Amino acid sequence: MANDRNERGSASVGLTLLVPVLFGFVWAGMGAALYHFGNTAAQAAAQTGATAAAAQHGTNADCEQAAAGFTAGLGDALSDITVSCRRTATTATATITGTTLSLIPGWAPTVTQTVTVAVERIT
Repeated sequence: MANDRNERGSASVGLTLLVPVLFGFVWAGMGAALYHFGNTAAQAAAQTGATAAAAQHGTNADCEQAAAGFTAGLGDALSDITVSCRRTATTATATITGTTLSLIPGWAPTVTQTVTVAVERIT
């Protein structure tokens, strides 16, 4: 019985030390998920723009319009979006840069995704 009295309250102390660590892991996981979502959204927008420019009669304007249309439907996933397109005789490239959501006030991570696809040619 003497040992039971010495260990009284140890569960509360252990929980008090463990809960902030668990919340920290959840917080970091949510932050990573938000960054990944923004990065994936930027990649999908770049893919959409590059594919539009790579069409047989596609132009840089088609690329920018397609990427802007895609990003308009993203909501808060990306903000301060910049679309850059370049089409050559053989490739079409789209680059999307934007700011993702963050759980840390004052910190806004930036993502950049570039996609290059071959231009369609009828042979």
